[in-house]
Amino acid sequence: MIATSVEQNILDCMPYRAPFRFIDEILEIDDDHIEGCYTFKENEFFYRGHFPGNPVTPGVILTECMAQIGLVAFGIHLYRANPEIMKTLRVFFTTNQVHYYRTVLPKEKVIVKAHKLYFRLKSLKCEVTMETESGELISKGVMAGMFATI
Repeated sequence: MIATSVEQNILDCMPYRAPFRFIDEILEIDDDHIEGCYTFKENEFFYRGHFPGNPVTPGVILTECMAQIGLVAFGIHLYRANPEIMKTLRVFFTTNQVHYYRTVLPKEKVIVKAHKLYFRLKSLKCEVTMETESGELISKGVMAGMFATI
């Protein structure tokens, strides 16, 4: 899928870069939800130590992927500030209640979906899920963050 200028602008405003950016593409976005994806590459830095010879994506990295798509990218869309302000916008993670149902291995593509519960007073709270390409549930929960410019 080729990103529209809106989607590309959101990706350009993301405050993360490799090797700590876990969003490849925004698949859908509107004022109520976002859907994005990421494929965990075989050479990700964390696989060397988690676990040698049997790599598994750490839960904290899955949570980060969910937050980057479900809070940060979504929040950039909802915030709608001018592009210069967006470059200094940061999300500070405030709440995380996520449950995990299966592991994610190298080369797996995940789909993250977030539905807005509220966005007010620079605070965003969402229900977020992560699934395999075939729709198998990996994790789900509620996440919240607060926006500030630095």
